[in-house]
Amino acid sequence: MREAHPIEREVGMAYYVSDADGVGGTLRVDPEDFQVTELERFDTQPLDADPGDFGHLVLRVTLRGWDTNDFVRQLTNQMGISRERVSWAGTKDKHAVTTQLFTVKQADSEEIPEVNNADIEVLGRSGRGLQFGDLAGNAFTIRVHDPDRPETVDDITDNLHAFAGSDAHVGVPNYFGQQRFGSHRPVTHTVGLHVVRGEWREAVLAYVGHPAESEPEGTQDARAFVDEQAASDDPDWQEALEQMPNRLRYERSMLHRLNQDGDESDDDWRHALEAVPSNLQRLFVNAAQSYIFNRILSERLDRGLPFDKPVEGDVVCFADRDAPEGLVMPDVDRLQEATGRRVDVMARHCERGRAFVTAPLVGTETELASGEQGDIEREVLDELDLEPADFELPGNFDSSGTRRAILLRTEMAVDDDPLSFTFALPSGSYATVMMREYLKSGPLDL
Repeated sequence: MREAHPIEREVGMAYYVSDADGVGGTLRVDPEDFQVTELERFDTQPLDADPGDFGHLVLRVTLRGWDTNDFVRQLTNQMGISRERVSWAGTKDKHAVTTQLFTVKQADSEEIPEVNNADIEVLGRSGRGLQFGDLAGNAFTIRVHDPDRPETVDDITDNLHAFAGSDAHVGVPNYFGQQRFGSHRPVTHTVGLHVVRGEWREAVLAYVGHPAESEPEGTQDARAFVDEQAASDDPDWQEALEQMPNRLRYERSMLHRLNQDGDESDDDWRHALEAVPSNLQRLFVNAAQSYIFNRILSERLDRGLPFDKPVEGDVVCFADRDAPEGLVMPDVDRLQEATGRRVDVMARHCERGRAFVTAPLVGTETELASGEQGDIEREVLDELDLEPADFELPGNFDSSGTRRAILLRTEMAVDDDPLSFTFALPSGSYATVMMREYLKSGPLDL
């Protein structure tokens, strides 16, 4: 086990579990270097099924260099329909080649246009649109450009087999990846931690101010001006708004509300934070939960506790019996505490891939573990001056919490020329968390 990159440590990922040197290199030089295929659980009827009963057209689309939302905007513009008629299960990065399903409500196959850099196949019909829960996972083929030490790949793989406790699977801590917090400016969890503590002013300023060295000079200057106004007895939010680049529309929305409302009360600051879309409001708190989760996993690593089997007091979930073939997938709705004789029983289930040790994504309904894992959870929360009840928040910031498997496990196939990796992960887990163990070259190369 070795210390992680400093940027990763900022978001709670304190260690690599593999001791071997990384292969180095970079990902995503070309879109083809990062290929993703969704694994859905979704029933599709034949194309000639009655459109009255099956009113959604199902498309399989392979995109090259398209962000999912941008593709949907282009598709609906060409069709002349509302974006509300198109649904999908997961949003994908544009720096990749991605294959996923879309459903289009009240459409016929001849209405589907050609779109540049998109291969669109009409599969059939369905009685409903796709939902996030239909995404079981993703299959990846990832190529590494210009590896410095490709010869270390076997040692890393051996380390990860040992961590998974399996000859058939590799395993890593199921960290939330850097993308969750912002790759170049990781602040979403900082905003979220302020929100959970009821520090609305600090939450807004963490998002709008606090320049990062990785940002363009003009952006840094605008954020620095925000910080200056925040420290002033008579802040000029209108001038701060005028200096903020137009492309930073969420920051500008917050500053616009501050300029309208003033900044005299917590309600003013909260109103400013609520200028962003509801999904981003939820993301702030989700990022705080993710940071806490990462911290808990890092502390468990530091104490040398296993990830592939429970110790006394751990909360274990069972495997999803309906997962697609080849996908190792936990079901966090089926939980059991491992105590007494059940520790050994649950350890055998984990060894056979039938169960997983979990840790909390803390919320109002979170019950912390007992034993040493419970000590870790309480100590991390105490350090952050938080408790589960703090997540009872207004509007879109409220969260009841859930649990998440601490071990990310998969079958791994490695090709040497070019160096590439093929594996599948359940929804919500990060391919970059797997690849960081192999590259060890820092999050900006992932």
